[in-house]
Amino acid sequence: MIPQQKLFPVYDVPTAKEGILRRLPVGDTKISPTLAAGIQRVFGKALTPEEAVQRILGDVRRAGDQAIIEWTNKIDGLKLDELRVPQEQIEAAYRALDADLRDALHLSAKRIRQFHQKQPGQSWLDWREDGGALGQIIRPLERVGVYAPGGTAPYPSTLLMCAVPARVAGVKEVVVATPAGKDAQIAPALLAAAKIAKVDTVYRIGGAQAIGALAYGTQSIKKVDKIVGPGNIFVVTAKRQVYGLVDIDGLPGPTETLVIADAAADPALVAADLLAQAEHDTQSAAILITPSADLVQTVQREIHRQIETLSRADIIVESMQNQGGAVRCADLDEAIALNNLYAPEHLCLHVSNPWELVGKVENAGGIFLGEHTYEVLGDYTAGPTHVMPTMGTARFASPLSARDFTKIISVFSLSQAEARAISPAAHRLAQAEGLTAHANAVEKRRAFDVD
Repeated sequence: MIPQQKLFPVYDVPTAKEGILRRLPVGDTKISPTLAAGIQRVFGKALTPEEAVQRILGDVRRAGDQAIIEWTNKIDGLKLDELRVPQEQIEAAYRALDADLRDALHLSAKRIRQFHQKQPGQSWLDWREDGGALGQIIRPLERVGVYAPGGTAPYPSTLLMCAVPARVAGVKEVVVATPAGKDAQIAPALLAAAKIAKVDTVYRIGGAQAIGALAYGTQSIKKVDKIVGPGNIFVVTAKRQVYGLVDIDGLPGPTETLVIADAAADPALVAADLLAQAEHDTQSAAILITPSADLVQTVQREIHRQIETLSRADIIVESMQNQGGAVRCADLDEAIALNNLYAPEHLCLHVSNPWELVGKVENAGGIFLGEHTYEVLGDYTAGPTHVMPTMGTARFASPLSARDFTKIISVFSLSQAEARAISPAAHRLAQAEGLTAHANAVEKRRAFDVD
């Protein structure tokens, strides 16, 4: 077993700022040895994730379904005969699912739906006394593609967290792309979640090739207007490269959790919350910031003890060694300052009075207050979506919401009097910009005439 100091290293603040708290652009993100070895195996040479994804997307754009099949075989060792999951298979998976798991999926979907139905998103028109009006029309998107991760584990929860808000927003067609397992099949729980979320079609494809299919369209997959959902570094990189051709929800990559804890925190619970996030992916980040040296030591011991019982220990070890650790700070104010610098996806406040710190938080995808409001509940059944900004994008981005599945159309209807009143300013601005045709359009209305 790895010594606990090496499994979950401890850093001072300056070292942490240059290491685990330092943010890099997606293309410059440090990749794990496992990931580097995988690229070497698939491509036969060392490539950056950006370069690898460019190759895959280029092939999908040129060859469509055939490229998806070939890349899936090359990367995952799977030979896909059919990309679409038959509807009868989805229905059968739902019926055969354990009743308690089916009930849990329904509860999660219900709470997600209730939360997102409360979000504002109304069309409006401001009618003027002179008969003119200005306003906005809110329209749902036509077709949305949801990416549900499934490489190292299936995530029916992610499907619900994306598809249910889309349905709340009124999206007309929702499709899901998710990688198949080693038997080329999709996990029954994920198919059941698709039925519960009223998904129209499920495709058994993953990785960058799935993003390419949704963005470009293929012989059997119609292109979408927007792609949402988290994924590994290849999925995130692919979304970034196709943005503009389609919209994306952001760049939600490997999960990250920052726990701020004081001396009163329960070390077993702190350790459990860190381990829960580290098991997602070798690129996941699980970080503790605390002014308590004693807590650091007891959390290290707890991590060392609890990991022995966990099925994904190998992933956790690599994740914690490369992306995780504890940061010793002076006090909770410095801890919050470090949080605002890092801008984590999840901020967990294991402190005696968490509400006292909330007002100081500037950057976070979600804040979890107290030990009983733990992040795993946010992953599954709390209600707000667990698709949140990662990689520091919480500085400017927000969690996925029903509003992300709508578009705004501006409405202009000016009375003749209002048009005349504002035309001189428009005319002057057009002249200042050297756009004489713009100015001419104003002049042709005889905007300066007085009745």
